Amino acid sequence: MSQRGKDLELVKITKRYGDTIAVNAVSHHFKPATYACLLGPSGCGKSSTLRMIAGHETVSDGSILLDGQDISRLPPAHRGTAMMFQNYALFPHLSVAENVAFSLKMKGEDKRNRLAKAGDMLELVDLSALAERFPHQLSGGQQQRVALARALITRPQVLLLDEPLSALDPFLRVRMRSELKRLQRELGISFLHVTHGQDEAMALADEIVVMNDAVIEQAGSARDVFNRPDTAFVAQFLGGHNVIDLADGRFALRSDAVSLTDAGTGKMEARIMAVEYQGTHVSVSARVAGNQDLMALVPDAVFFQNVKNPGDAVGLTWEQEKLHRLTQ
Repeated sequence: MSQRGKDLELVKITKRYGDTIAVNAVSHHFKPATYACLLGPSGCGKSSTLRMIAGHETVSDGSILLDGQDISRLPPAHRGTAMMFQNYALFPHLSVAENVAFSLKMKGEDKRNRLAKAGDMLELVDLSALAERFPHQLSGGQQQRVALARALITRPQVLLLDEPLSALDPFLRVRMRSELKRLQRELGISFLHVTHGQDEAMALADEIVVMNDAVIEQAGSARDVFNRPDTAFVAQFLGGHNVIDLADGRFALRSDAVSLTDAGTGKMEARIMAVEYQGTHVSVSARVAGNQDLMALVPDAVFFQNVKNPGDAVGLTWEQEKLHRLTQ
């Protein structure tokens, strides 16, 4: 069932709402057959970008290219993309199979063919046994898989997902992450997934595209973006990093690279503000000169050999090579 992946390229796309610029001249090339996540806080422009690719928002300026063809002025059904919405938008009066087959009905395919194709899709998402049920008879995770099958039945070259896991409980969210990744690999097409969840993006993405204030701050593999953030925003938004201003510049420093020492030793003097036990690690927040807070993730066994409490004076230290210089 695998399909040949297609390149998706954004060329200086802009979205304006009156005087407000939601997406500002964004350019990016998504490689074929990859799982990419658009990651960023609310209002950063990631959903507007996805909706422009889908054709549900007009492009104010710029172009969207799929397999070299400019699709930015085509209607959604003719773009080679399909979108899975956050609320699933299933028809309550149609069965699971009829929901999945609906787009084929709109194209005029006969009932026998479209239901046969719907059956193939339901098998792909492991819901064949529920084909005759109605949406209200399904769990949240089952409804999500129906919506996924309905989007995939059109055989898109790119599947667009708008925060698809946000309505699920935490346990099911983790399970569905692996399901989405499996489907993407099996189908051999690109998935472009919008999320504000750092853990979700890190778990799923071949490529993370971090957006902030209507532009792309950084793009790369999950490991590269996490370990080598370009900007203070990326370092802090992805979590796990401190941003430190030193005499020779601004640096990112992973929290698990910071160690506690006795007061009067180490590279910085600090006072402990909060201590949180997190199982394998203890998270220690410490305030240094200038009211800057740094976080240290201390292994559980190490912390309890020399317990520190809020109010205690400590030293903070790290290996020099663990500092990563930021561009801004």
